[in-house]
Order: sequence, then C-alpha cells, then structure tokens
Amino acid sequence: MLIIGIAGGSGSGKTTVVKKIIKLLPKNSVTVIPQDAYYRDNGNLTPEERAKINFDHPSSIEFSLLNKHIDMLRRHEPIEMPIYSYLTCSRAKETIKIAAQEVVIIEGILVLTNKRLREKMDVKIYVDAEADDRLMRIIRRDTEERGRAYNKTLEHYETWVKPMHQLFIEPTKRFADIIVPQGGTNHVAIDLVATKIHQTMAEKLNN
Repeated sequence: MLIIGIAGGSGSGKTTVVKKIIKLLPKNSVTVIPQDAYYRDNGNLTPEERAKINFDHPSSIEFSLLNKHIDMLRRHEPIEMPIYSYLTCSRAKETIKIAAQEVVIIEGILVLTNKRLREKMDVKIYVDAEADDRLMRIIRRDTEERGRAYNKTLEHYETWVKPMHQLFIEPTKRFADIIVPQGGTNHVAIDLVATKIHQTMAEKLNN
C-alpha cells in the first residue's frame, strides 16, 4: 500500500489536484481520506460559539482517530469514516464504510502538521498557490457551499485563515517531497506527481 499526504493552504486547489491524480492512476485503486471528516464534533455549541471555531488550528482535528483509521487501512481493515457537517459543526450519526485500496490519499490543510501522520506517508505533497487566488476560491466555496455571508467569510479569513496559514500550514511546506505551484492548473507538476507515485508503487512491489 502507498500512502500519500496532500496538504496546502485553504483554497489552494488540493481537491482538484487529488481528482487529477486519481484520473492518472489505475481505476478503483485509490482511497481518499479527507481531513475534514475528522473535525471534532461541536454540535453541542450555540450558533454564536460555532462561529468562533478555529477550523485552521491543528487542535480542531481529531488526529488520534485519523491515525487509528490509517493504521487500520494499512492492515487492510475497513474503517467507519465520520461524516462532518460545516453547517451544524457536528458529526452525523451515520458513518461511511471505507475499504483500503492500493493507494490511500490523505488530503487536507493540516495533514502535514501531525508528526505521527507524516511518518505514515510514503509521499508528501504540498499544493501551493498565491494568497489572492486562495482567497477568491475561499469566498466562492464558503458562500456557495457553507452558507456563509460574504462579509462573514472575509472576517473569518482575516481572523483565522490567514494567521493560521502563516503559523501552521505554510511552514509544513518544508516536510513536502513535492511542491505543486499554482494548484490544479499545473498539469506538468501533476503529471510528475503521478509518475512519482507509479515509481514508488513499483518499488514497493519489488521489495
């Protein structure tokens, strides 16, 4: 099994990179584990308290559960992945049963901040993008998908996203084996990443 970590700032294009990598790999050979599924359950908080949650701080992620699930997948055991809602800031009672495939991709802004998780990764990728490009994508995503008002999105970006990016996310670039500039639009870098993955998979089979 090959475990790949894909990190980068909010709105950097990580999801696009993941989708394009999957297209370049054999069909049904990839399991994607989104970090967002492992946000802590805050459904007990009031709407005012939920508005103050810092989703860009490593403490917002239940890394103990994420690490446990990756270990289970490595043993080819299925997991029950949580379902998280940004609208309620809570986990659903239901879960999604996930089976291990030949490649496991762990994707999210904070996945390279956790040492235990990093040590499980065979390939670590950082998706880089200009701050203004990321902000435009964040505004579009938060207003369309997360029901946030435009001014609240800007306020949230200024209060949490930008400072947390500088403090926790940008520094994880130094852990990356591969940096993909310009996010999902960098076709050359994505092709190189796919080639590296194929090579690493072949090496694992031969060892």
